[in-house]
Amino acid sequence: MKFFFWFWMIFVVPVTLAAQDYLNCQFVPGWEQSGAKRNYSPDDLYDYKDGGAEGYLIFSFARMQGIDCKFGDVTLSIDVSDMTDADSAYGMFAANRDLNKPVAKIGMGGQLLPQSLLFAKGKYFVEIVETDGNPDGNQTATLQAFAARMTPLLEGSDTPPEALSWFPAENLVSARLVPESVLGLRILKRGYVAKYSQGQAFIVMEDSQAAAVDVMEKLRARFGSVIGAALGDEAFQTKVQYLDGVCVFRKGRIVAGYANLPDTAQAVARATQLFVRLP
Repeated sequence: MKFFFWFWMIFVVPVTLAAQDYLNCQFVPGWEQSGAKRNYSPDDLYDYKDGGAEGYLIFSFARMQGIDCKFGDVTLSIDVSDMTDADSAYGMFAANRDLNKPVAKIGMGGQLLPQSLLFAKGKYFVEIVETDGNPDGNQTATLQAFAARMTPLLEGSDTPPEALSWFPAENLVSARLVPESVLGLRILKRGYVAKYSQGQAFIVMEDSQAAAVDVMEKLRARFGSVIGAALGDEAFQTKVQYLDGVCVFRKGRIVAGYANLPDTAQAVARATQLFVRLP
């Protein structure tokens, strides 16, 4: 029995630890570490990101580990942020990518540009950015090589959050996690929002059906004059300032709907299309 214990300690544990070392400049030949590795928590992230720290914290940021890698006069800054859960990691990626550039199939989603690479996998959000070198240089091949070595070492899903697939695809412009105040309403604390060529849809998943019922009651009170709609477990339609035509419905613990449409009839019609796609 002792033999198997020490075998596990000597051979298995080092392999596990090595698998977690996703910050290594030597993943790509010729690149060497420059300076010490970085470690930041929510308490000191401002020391590194200054005015940008809040953008991480609202997405449930837990910690960041980073390293600088150098080859000749080119330096790449590599930062890996633990965002607590996959939804938050993908939300962080979606909030920082360029909507005018394509998404690459790296982890749950990535964006590869000549001097930067962003991607999310599991609960991790990864940024690889050229900080020194030719401002017109192209590091695409190197960025891809680093990602290819790092991605298998990052635990978690490489599939985008399931909720994104629930939004109807027709005329969809973008969809992402909103970490707080969905539609600008504090009542809707966290959820997904999809923007369309006309209007926007939202999906908020509460912890329980009772919590979702409570949210619906608060929304009715917030909007004031509402009319019931025959949709899901309960629903209402209304027209309010800034949100125009709105339809909100509940399906179990999910609160969802459409807003910013010309009238309530269109909002109800679109909400019905969303309802049938929900689990």
